[in-house]
Amino acid sequence: MKTTLVLTTALMAASAFGSAITSIETGHTICKVRTAQKNGASFMVASDYDGTIMAVSPKGSVGWKNELSGFMNHDLWCADITGDKTDEILAANADGHLYCLDANGNLLWRFKASDAPMNAVCVVRKGGVPYIVCGSYDMNIYYLSPEGSLVKAIESKLYSKEKPWGKSDKILPEANKHVANFIRPIRRKTGGDAIAVHAAIWSTGAAGHLYCFEPLEEKPFNKVTKLSGGVGELRTADLDGDGNDEVLTGATSMIQDAYVGTFDIDEARQKQFGIQQLKNKVDGFGYRVVQPELVKEGKNAMLFVLFGSKILLLPTDLDDVDAKEAEVLANRFSYNDMWKPEGKNLIVLASAQSGGSCIHIINLDDPDWKHEYAALQPPGNITAIINKTAEAREQLQSFKKPSWEKDVPPVTFMTDNRDHPAIAEIEANHTSPVFMNGKHLPRVEDVDRSSFDEVYRKKRDRRKKYILSSDGMVKEIAANFDGAPGIAYWGGHGNDPFQTSLQTQKKIFDMAREKGKKVVTIYPELEQHDEHFAWVLENHFYPMAQHARGKNCNIFIRTKHGFWNGIVYLPMWSKLISGEYADVFVPALEETTDKTMEQSVAARLGIWAAGSVDQWGARCARDNTSFDRTRQHSHQELPNHFLRQMIYNISCGATYLNNFPVDQDYMSILWELIAKGALYVPGRSELVSLSPVHLGMTTPDERFLDTGNNVKWMTFFNQQEEDANPMVFGRLNGSWPGAPNTEWDFSRYAAGVNDRRLNYLPPYPNGIVMMTPPQTGTFADPSAPRGKLADHLHPMYKGILKEYITDGRNYISADGTQTFKADEYYKTIETDIIDGAKHLPVTVSGDVAWVCAQTSPTHLRLTLIDGGYIDPSAKTATVKLQNIKATKMTDLLSKETFDLSDPSAIKVGIDCGLFRFIDIELTQPFTGK
Repeated sequence: MKTTLVLTTALMAASAFGSAITSIETGHTICKVRTAQKNGASFMVASDYDGTIMAVSPKGSVGWKNELSGFMNHDLWCADITGDKTDEILAANADGHLYCLDANGNLLWRFKASDAPMNAVCVVRKGGVPYIVCGSYDMNIYYLSPEGSLVKAIESKLYSKEKPWGKSDKILPEANKHVANFIRPIRRKTGGDAIAVHAAIWSTGAAGHLYCFEPLEEKPFNKVTKLSGGVGELRTADLDGDGNDEVLTGATSMIQDAYVGTFDIDEARQKQFGIQQLKNKVDGFGYRVVQPELVKEGKNAMLFVLFGSKILLLPTDLDDVDAKEAEVLANRFSYNDMWKPEGKNLIVLASAQSGGSCIHIINLDDPDWKHEYAALQPPGNITAIINKTAEAREQLQSFKKPSWEKDVPPVTFMTDNRDHPAIAEIEANHTSPVFMNGKHLPRVEDVDRSSFDEVYRKKRDRRKKYILSSDGMVKEIAANFDGAPGIAYWGGHGNDPFQTSLQTQKKIFDMAREKGKKVVTIYPELEQHDEHFAWVLENHFYPMAQHARGKNCNIFIRTKHGFWNGIVYLPMWSKLISGEYADVFVPALEETTDKTMEQSVAARLGIWAAGSVDQWGARCARDNTSFDRTRQHSHQELPNHFLRQMIYNISCGATYLNNFPVDQDYMSILWELIAKGALYVPGRSELVSLSPVHLGMTTPDERFLDTGNNVKWMTFFNQQEEDANPMVFGRLNGSWPGAPNTEWDFSRYAAGVNDRRLNYLPPYPNGIVMMTPPQTGTFADPSAPRGKLADHLHPMYKGILKEYITDGRNYISADGTQTFKADEYYKTIETDIIDGAKHLPVTVSGDVAWVCAQTSPTHLRLTLIDGGYIDPSAKTATVKLQNIKATKMTDLLSKETFDLSDPSAIKVGIDCGLFRFIDIELTQPFTGK
């Protein structure tokens, strides 16, 4: 924990000042903003992506910084709790602490009740006495003194009305418990505060009840009301000027469920305006948090509502909203947070969600503010990303693929928009990438289910109309063969895998072969793993895969959560793992609500490397960034994070991409990088950045299966159970958003990842530690068609591979007779991983993702990528060459060469949001021996 004082504005990049909007460059991706008072003067308090708290002057300088724990802050609050007319700063941190700083950034105290993330905080007053009130994912509310001492703890089970719902093969949490999604003071005209607590148990809905308390009381005084829709924001303000605050709420959702609401606690009256009514004025896709605030326009009070990149100006009485007359202001970028300083007609915006580094202050009393908002392009990182991407595109125009490199293999984009002009140009001049016709099917087949398993006889996907015959379904799909090399479409979903019948699938595959076309059938969210789904595999998927063999037809398994290192190792999926259908199945993941991307990429890559499949895939969608779906700031309008994620996955060998189109003018550089060979697409035998150490995955432990896939319920935390169950893969369920990984967790010791959050670009400093089908001992299957891992990899791995067996909870000896606890045995494996890296020709350290492949006997291709997914910044990678002698190291786009005088510490700069493709020329052929 460190405090840094920034002395002058000269240490900061220039801030941009307009007459109505001031943009202040901070050098950080700011996720939360508040305002505070120090000796009567206001300043801003900001929290960045990694939880650093900083003071920012309205005049444009960044003052002190305190890194706190290095983990994210879920909530911030500023208030004077000591009575000296200067505010203290309270941060509810993902490491379980509530931190209290003074106005100079010094730590005054910290409070921790459990390991669960602290989620909400505010200050209330009772009889003039201030109390800090905070809520944790341990499902308790804590009252603290101004000195940080515990005054009272209130368990949610004492009053909670929340109940889980539905039937599932997963464990349901206990009823009548909840997490405090928000805690906010409600000012009363009689003096003192009441407290509003919004409860949540299900992260993707967060609809929950509103409980209002007198301070320190254990039972709410209000008629407890369930708030409509998922609540992603809750504030309080006196809307009608009667001296009593009302509650303002905003949704966390897509547009069809987006709303702004008000709630009068005295009358238990809820009002709501559905933002979909403005659908002609706002864009229709993307998960956003609706953030409302009370402001003035002239003498009139109104609601200022931030909705992604739009600002809505609405009357304070939502019954009076006329959708046709409502004013909507548009900007290109969406923002991470919004705050209104008390007593001032200003709005402070946090950084742009696309990786911005500024704070923006809007002066609502300046008549130019609306015009300036429409024109606002944030300086700092946003401008740098745009400019540097344009520079890379310009360099690409003169790029020539090195003569020693192979022809570009097919890379299939399944769902990008084929209407983009760059695609026609690529198809006219290059054989890769390949662009499919991605078909959305609102109408699907009315399949005869009379002979089905009882569960799947009843299943339906409510988004679909089941009205087509088998021939009608074939006709619907086949119409899209024209003008494209093939088609991609949903054959079903976890909600219902039978949106096309087996008979229909066979007809489509046969038609594709006759036409010389390709087919990819997509199946999202197949995480069910009970006996009923085992029936589906045996009676639908495996016969389909058998028919698809040899026909250039693929089944894209786009699952979720802990599938590829967990569920797929259940016996029911053995025919995929065996390699029997290696040319058909494509492992992919729908990484929404997930927090373990570093595990997913190592697992899919391992299944491919082992020969279970001949190809693997990846996906980008708007909700990629929704690791905490109670706060779905998932409206990145500049898809730089998508670009870097795709570069990383493709450089690791992924060749099937199922992307949601976002700003294809920007993303088209990815297609060009592939087409021209600047982005190298390796075969598995070319990769030389894999760790020789790998985890052999055996039948998964039940606790691992449930915690790894039961990730939406927020109320599973139990400190005693956590202490008693150290896991190889831990802290996976919905109780841990942004939380630190344990010392013994695979993600920490193998992947170099410290928290449960958006690690799409993991550093893997000692090479990627793959998860594979077991290769040794009693767990191995020597008769499997996939063959042996070592036979598929680069020859350097012969004789140096080392396998550890795990079920996700423990490590297990190769003969299956001994188990080793995760929190003890990891030290042995970590040591072997570090030692194993000494065999590699290259290692890389720094906050970067990296991949290395051998492109010829005397050339290696090193890909380096800014590792900040939604918090990009300029990075410095330290490249270490070992076991090789290099004569030259050259950036293939910029032509920059690097000083090799110290091959153990070659410094390579990477621009904010960018990547580098580097050729390493060797003095003699590299064999790894």
